[in-house]
Amino acid sequence: MIPFSPPRMDQRIVEEVGKVLLSGWITTGPRTKEFEKQLASYIGCRKVICLNSATAGMELVLRWFGVKAGDEVIIPAYTYCATANVVMHCGATPVMVDIDEKDFNISVANVKNAITAKTKAIIPVDISGFPCDYEALNALVNSAEIKASFQAQTEAQKQLGRILVMADAAHSIGAKYQGKMNGSVTDVAVFSFHAVKNLTTAEGGAVCLNLPENIDVDEIYSALNIKSLHGQSKDALAKVKAGGGNWRYDVVEPGYKCNMMDIQAAIGLVELERYDSNLTRRKEIFDFYNAAFENQSWAIQPTFLNDEKETSYHLYMLRVDGATEEQRDEIINRIFEKEVSVNVHFQPLPLLTAYKSIGYEMNDYPEAFNKYQNEITLPVYFNLTDINLATITAAVIASVKEVMG
Repeated sequence: MIPFSPPRMDQRIVEEVGKVLLSGWITTGPRTKEFEKQLASYIGCRKVICLNSATAGMELVLRWFGVKAGDEVIIPAYTYCATANVVMHCGATPVMVDIDEKDFNISVANVKNAITAKTKAIIPVDISGFPCDYEALNALVNSAEIKASFQAQTEAQKQLGRILVMADAAHSIGAKYQGKMNGSVTDVAVFSFHAVKNLTTAEGGAVCLNLPENIDVDEIYSALNIKSLHGQSKDALAKVKAGGGNWRYDVVEPGYKCNMMDIQAAIGLVELERYDSNLTRRKEIFDFYNAAFENQSWAIQPTFLNDEKETSYHLYMLRVDGATEEQRDEIINRIFEKEVSVNVHFQPLPLLTAYKSIGYEMNDYPEAFNKYQNEITLPVYFNLTDINLATITAAVIASVKEVMG
């Protein structure tokens, strides 16, 4: 069986993790701090904090910004549940909008129509690693009309003076938007380093801060660090520095426990160093798939490169033109019978019980369902061989023919 997305673990990673295990420092420490610095340099953003997940990063940012009950946060209906859950954990309401016709990303026109005086943030999602329309989103939140309707209720909101744009960039490290690295083009961007992501730390995530120059990102970094450590005023590394009183700390708020460990950062440092070669191979896989499907009349190939954007080549989201949800599911069954693993990204949120049960209806998001019902995600990872790719494409083509005729 060709697996869908195994992590790239090899002897080099084993050696680096071994060094950490024998170093006497395995929790948040020097390697985590170094990983943060290298990520900030790679992305070109002002500051990075690493945490145990992208989900934790998004929630901590919302809480720093003061999002709470009575507030609204605009998200796409087509995303993983984490995007909605962090909003709900803060007591706020996720306002779901439909996606654009041209790709799987949030529609800026729909975002504009959804903004109210209660809107505090927008979370666009780079589905598959392809960047959203950030120039249009940034122009929208900075327009005089939208800024005039913004009702700031916290110091952070007053300082920014408008709706916060926080990219759910879980898929898109290494993607580019208008010549800049994704993660540097919105107020905040949050990456995921989960086991199936392009760059993994087993579990983990990073918050990239790129707020306007008048906002002190070092101060925000400190605030997020405190929130990630139960509200404790000092982390473990600070407490062991020379000085008799350095052990003493305060707890300034009831925070969370979601820091990144040096064990994870050691994996991340290796992965980041060789990430460009990873992207090169992933692009070759996309090119292979494109060539294999270009003459298949049923194949709707994903957009992954244009004049403004280049994907991170995270997911190859193939669509079967004219297939119903039931036919798509049967095609997937046939592909698995041929010893090839595939997936679907994602079930739109209104299909899921947690959101359907509180009033979200799939009929309100026709474009999201239209794309979901015939989507099949193919394997993309560094160690796939061209022989594997030939097997995958043959399995897909044969299975579509068996089901669709």
